[in-house]
Amino acid sequence: MKRQAIFSCLTCTPDGNAGVCTACSLSCHDGHEIVELWTKRNFRCDCGNSKFGEFYCKIFPSKDIENVENSYNHNFKGSYCTCGHPYPDPDVEEQIEMMQCCFCEDWFHEEHIGLDSFDEIPRDGEGEPIYEDFICAACSKVCSFLRLYTQIILEARSQKNAAVKTGKDKEVIADEVPLACGSGKLESVSQSLTTNSESVTGGEVSVLGENSGKKICSGQRSADADTHATCVIGVDLAVASPGSESKPMFLSKNWRSALCRCEKCSEYYKQKHISFIIDKEDSIIEYEKMAKRKREEKLQQRDGAELSMLDNLGHVEKIEILNGIADIKDELYSFLGSFDSSKAITSADVHQIFENLKKRRFQ
Repeated sequence: MKRQAIFSCLTCTPDGNAGVCTACSLSCHDGHEIVELWTKRNFRCDCGNSKFGEFYCKIFPSKDIENVENSYNHNFKGSYCTCGHPYPDPDVEEQIEMMQCCFCEDWFHEEHIGLDSFDEIPRDGEGEPIYEDFICAACSKVCSFLRLYTQIILEARSQKNAAVKTGKDKEVIADEVPLACGSGKLESVSQSLTTNSESVTGGEVSVLGENSGKKICSGQRSADADTHATCVIGVDLAVASPGSESKPMFLSKNWRSALCRCEKCSEYYKQKHISFIIDKEDSIIEYEKMAKRKREEKLQQRDGAELSMLDNLGHVEKIEILNGIADIKDELYSFLGSFDSSKAITSADVHQIFENLKKRRFQ
């Protein structure tokens, strides 16, 4: 599985050197001290392996001794960010929202991500983040080459909602434009850049190397990325990279689609163990889409099973079931309509509802 929800059991592995899947957290570690880690890429459940001593997994007892390709950080001990505080933090009254680096997958407080005092996270007019992924300052050194793709970088800015003029003298919010290949909107932005020599990110979309001085439109970029033949950026990343500035990055929507997939670049990603950046299914958005799709499929299967059961019943049985459902709805509506909302519902109240339903049945 490319990505799944992972938990750390501090009862079984207090050193924070193991992670378990959702099923094991519920079945094998019920009642234990569990730390929720959200999702991890390419992570295999450790439950029942050598890190758990004599403890065996109830779901899959036969496990590898160790999952050597799993990676662990201080999150597995229940601490996050450069400050190392837990989440939720018992020492603060109001919990501060955190953001996850899409490379190391650690979580950070906004004030600890390393922005300059006059910079701020790219947001829209309502204060909502407009970036798809965030890369922390430490990881930005590894992927500094991403700054060559000027159209996917949303710069931290000192002024919110900086506007630029389009050819029709209409103001648009620069950072709100989804600058992503294949979206149909990057092309119009690229054409605007080509004709007006303006850039919504503060510079022309130009690249180095053999393509130096040439602007790359979305059509060319998509074609190069698909064919794996011509390098989109014209730079050998193994020998040349645009510096190693330790500064956080904010990436626009569908940024992975813009990355070069030529042989040299793909080999560079592999050597740096970051091939996931060109895998669309690696993103949290794709993970959530897949989870939603699976839930809908399960609901459809359940609904189909219920309909199948009703089809196998006789007419009298169907009427009795439908009448029973109607009685339950009526009783609940009656109870809630007369109940004092300032009070808590007690077990006695629930028992009284079922007693009333019994009386209805024998009327």
